[in-house]
Order: sequence, then C-alpha cells, then structure tokens
Amino acid sequence: MAKEKQIGTVSNYFDHVGVAAIKLKTGLKQGDTIKFVGGEVDFEQKVESMQIHNKPVKSAKKGDEIGIKVKEKVRKDYKVFKK
Repeated sequence: MAKEKQIGTVSNYFDHVGVAAIKLKTGLKQGDTIKFVGGEVDFEQKVESMQIHNKPVKSAKKGDEIGIKVKEKVRKDYKVFKK
C-alpha cells in the first residue's frame, strides 16, 4: 500500500451540519478517498462533494479551504490524509 500523504488539516468543525473545514496543503478532487486522524478518531471516507465559500466544487487546490460533510465528528487540527 502506498504511504498516505497528509493533504491538509481540519481548521473548523460545524457540529450542527456535520461539516469539517479543511485547509489544503495539496489538491483534492471529488471521488478521492481521505482519512481523518486525531484524538480517538481514525476513519476513512470518500469525498462525495465539497464546497468553497458555500459553492459546490469538483476540485480544490493547495491553499484552498474546503467544506466537506464528514461521517464522524472531527476537531480542529486533526490531520487529513489522502489514500
């Protein structure tokens, strides 16, 4: 298995909508599988959709801050990897 590469960090989590804001260090696109690691959390999920400034986008680049619906609660500073 290829080594996982950290692609970003959770910068915020919106509990009421189950959305994580992620500050990207590298590009990401719809369909990619990502992994969240931090605290007690370690789970993977597919990027079904993402938003930048509340607008749906298919891909994002380094430096973008994206919003993505997550299946588990995450916290600020959790690391995000791409599988």
